[in-house]
Amino acid sequence: GGIYETVAALQLNDWRNDMNEEIDSINQILPHAPAGGATFGDVGEKAMVIRTWIRSVLRKIIHYKAQHHRLLADAATTLEFVSLPKDIVIENVLPFLELPHV
Repeated sequence: GGIYETVAALQLNDWRNDMNEEIDSINQILPHAPAGGATFGDVGEKAMVIRTWIRSVLRKIIHYKAQHHRLLADAATTLEFVSLPKDIVIENVLPFLELPHV
């Protein structure tokens, strides 16, 4: 799905590994979370664990996407310094480096 495409497109292995570990962490967390109880209002404990996990995954992917865009901006600036016209960089290089939309 979309999140896996985005993770696969991240530029650094450390980022991809961290995201994959975060996504897979639900498999270790969820089996040990109590199923019932409306401790948190009308929501059971497993639901709260899932919501917390989703927030964590989203926070990380937003962070890495921002880092990715900073790297792209730096790369575009570097390419401009080596005398490539800006329109060539923007139209022909950057589209290949963009992340898929989640």
